[in-house]
Amino acid sequence: MDHLSHLPPPLIIEILSRLDDSADLARCRVVSRTLDGLSCEVRSVHLQCSFDRYARSRSPEAPPAITPFKAIFNGLVGHAAVVESVRIGVEKPLRAVSSDDMEDESDDLYLTDVKFVGEWLPKVSQRLRSVSISDFWVQSCWRRSEVLSLISSYCHGLLELEVKNAWLSVDGLNPMPMLTSLTLEFVRLDDEDLNKVNDCFPSLQVLKLLGVGGLIDPRIHLLKLKTCHWTVSNAPVSLTIVAPNLVNLKLKCVKPRALVIEAPLLSDFHLTLEKANDFVMKEFCSLKTLWLESTNLCNLLCTFRFGKTITNLKVDSPRWAQSVEMTKFSLEELFKTFPNASSLTLGSGAWSELEMCRGEEDLEVGSVMKGLKEVSAYLMLPDIERTLSIIFFLLKKCTSLSDVEFLVHRDVDSSVVSSLVSRCVAHCSRVRWRWGMWKEGMKDSWVSDGVQSVYPGCLQV
Repeated sequence: MDHLSHLPPPLIIEILSRLDDSADLARCRVVSRTLDGLSCEVRSVHLQCSFDRYARSRSPEAPPAITPFKAIFNGLVGHAAVVESVRIGVEKPLRAVSSDDMEDESDDLYLTDVKFVGEWLPKVSQRLRSVSISDFWVQSCWRRSEVLSLISSYCHGLLELEVKNAWLSVDGLNPMPMLTSLTLEFVRLDDEDLNKVNDCFPSLQVLKLLGVGGLIDPRIHLLKLKTCHWTVSNAPVSLTIVAPNLVNLKLKCVKPRALVIEAPLLSDFHLTLEKANDFVMKEFCSLKTLWLESTNLCNLLCTFRFGKTITNLKVDSPRWAQSVEMTKFSLEELFKTFPNASSLTLGSGAWSELEMCRGEEDLEVGSVMKGLKEVSAYLMLPDIERTLSIIFFLLKKCTSLSDVEFLVHRDVDSSVVSSLVSRCVAHCSRVRWRWGMWKEGMKDSWVSDGVQSVYPGCLQV
């Protein structure tokens, strides 16, 4: 710390500003008078309550003078001269704490409490540009908070707002024309609340609604929205999105009663759903990248009658869907729906559905992706001969293929993988082969210069 104190003040401020946890900033203030004086120039206050701190505060052996989490945060905010960013919350492990472990009236980590927020927000609201509050669900789920109204009353220049793990009210919510990014994650809202969000945040360009409960027939109508990430609960709802400037959409739902999307500029669409009884979408003339994930890919593909613009295609089916009695999707349907795709990625579930086709006659298709240049697939290899028949068929039908990438599940025996690699390389030398490994919950790993180091005995590629 002594060496740090001798640095130029602007550099010290820059270093202190890069601390991800302001608890470290508080420690710096204690050990150095210079750091204490300069710390007030830091423009961000970020404080997370760790699981260790939570456990110590409730331990019978806890020191009687342990400083409350909220008091530490208020001290940091009160010391700062200019604050542009505030992030306060609890660590993810605290989500697993049950209500049985809590006193009914505890509010020490109830962070969307209007009384608590009202203590620090007015002090920093003038220059504030970003606010993130990640509440403690056990203490917040049964208390309806009007924190949105409070924030809208004070923060007229706010650009980014994020609230997690809370029951929110929009009573008294004021328009925030400067706000461009809103994230609501694991919060409870009603349909009329979402309508108020549409009205009060007209300049939103980024909207993320992740696990928002309480909605029945939600409607998003935002004229300036460009990016939307919407994860809907399992309840059967009717979803409507009207966004004339939307470019990127990631939508995850299960069985919506109806799905209506009006987004003429959409170019990147990631859709995850089981099925929709009334699937209405106007043609997406600008759509280039499409990611489809469904337990019923065959029926979903039939819905996309405007797939000719797609150049980058990814499809997958949850593994558990393989045991469900339903029509499996086929290469014929895939080629017919997306004839102009140049890049195709098949997830492990989608490839497994191909391998469950009746026989070679299912591969004799009339349609083809003439411009297909890249293929990636995630393989389980339950039957190497069946896998090879599909690979060789793709090479035969798609003559423009130049890059083929396969990731094999880590649990597959190396001798089986060696056989697959050797036979593929020997069968076709015109393509660039690339191999790797995958497993659920782990990062994909690629072999850039060959496969012998990973699968001994394989040919170099």
